[in-house]
Amino acid sequence: MLRRLFGSLALLTAILACSLGLVLMGYSELQEPIELPAGQSSLLWQVDKGSTLTQVNRRLHQREILSHPKLLSLYARVSGRGSIQAGHYQIEQGETALQLLKKFNRGTVISYQITFPEGWNFQQWIAQLASIEQFSQVSELSQAQLMAAAKINKAHPEGWLFPDTYSYTHEDSAVDIVARAHRKMLQVLDQAWQGREQGLPYANAYEALIMASIVEKETGQVSERATIAGVFVRRLNKGMRLQTDPTVIYGLGESYKGNITRKHLKALTPYNTYRINGLPPTPIAMPSAAAIDAALHPQAGTSLYFVARGDGGHYFSDSLEEHQKAVRQYQINQRAEDYQSAPRVEN
Repeated sequence: MLRRLFGSLALLTAILACSLGLVLMGYSELQEPIELPAGQSSLLWQVDKGSTLTQVNRRLHQREILSHPKLLSLYARVSGRGSIQAGHYQIEQGETALQLLKKFNRGTVISYQITFPEGWNFQQWIAQLASIEQFSQVSELSQAQLMAAAKINKAHPEGWLFPDTYSYTHEDSAVDIVARAHRKMLQVLDQAWQGREQGLPYANAYEALIMASIVEKETGQVSERATIAGVFVRRLNKGMRLQTDPTVIYGLGESYKGNITRKHLKALTPYNTYRINGLPPTPIAMPSAAAIDAALHPQAGTSLYFVARGDGGHYFSDSLEEHQKAVRQYQINQRAEDYQSAPRVEN
């Protein structure tokens, strides 16, 4: 009886030792480097929504990337690591099956980026999105459809998207990015509005956003933003018209061909600040946080006019006489070719 018991124990020990050996051998196999097709240092691999790890492993084996698909599936099941996330994955030469499994578990998908510069308008945003194949269908949506899908509960989308670089995966849509940019603009504007200077000529945060968009388009120099905002705030406080070219250009839309004419300045449109009092009805671009800050913290001073010097900066004047002299110096005598803050009038 004792001999039979010892025999059973020996057999059980042998089986356990054999099983352990197989487990260790299998685990060792899963730690072997993956071999990608000849000449490839990395491979883009898509895991579709609803795919199981077994299905993915089978496909990897069919492409001769994974040597032991069943072993990896068994290991994942036993260790509780069978869940995977859909997305695009980068498989690197030399990675192990276990490292790849960890990527699938964590959803370490490839992230892409798209940039929207400061001062772009809504149509430029749409064109940028549509230029990427993944988002090309955005051009098929009407403005109203896109705003509704992105939960932009505003009368007009202009100004309501924050210019920045946004990361995305192949699972994201154009609506996702627009919605994210809108949420960020709401956050930035609200925070800036709460910390605004007192006594500004804005009825609400939206008017500050309109002003910020004008400041954004008037200068590319960060150091000038608050100064230009100060000029516009003083003009508003004095009941003077803003007389700013970027609003006129925005109102012209696609009909603008590069030069503002006398006819353009005489046209009575909602955006012609040479003809209307106060601010235009909407922002004219997507302003940066710096432009919003300038609009809400304008620089104190006495200047009421400015003109482009032709070097990217502006000359500021307190009086119309001084301004006209500066216009002759910088626009006529020097024939500056850069953007003009006071328009070059044509017949």
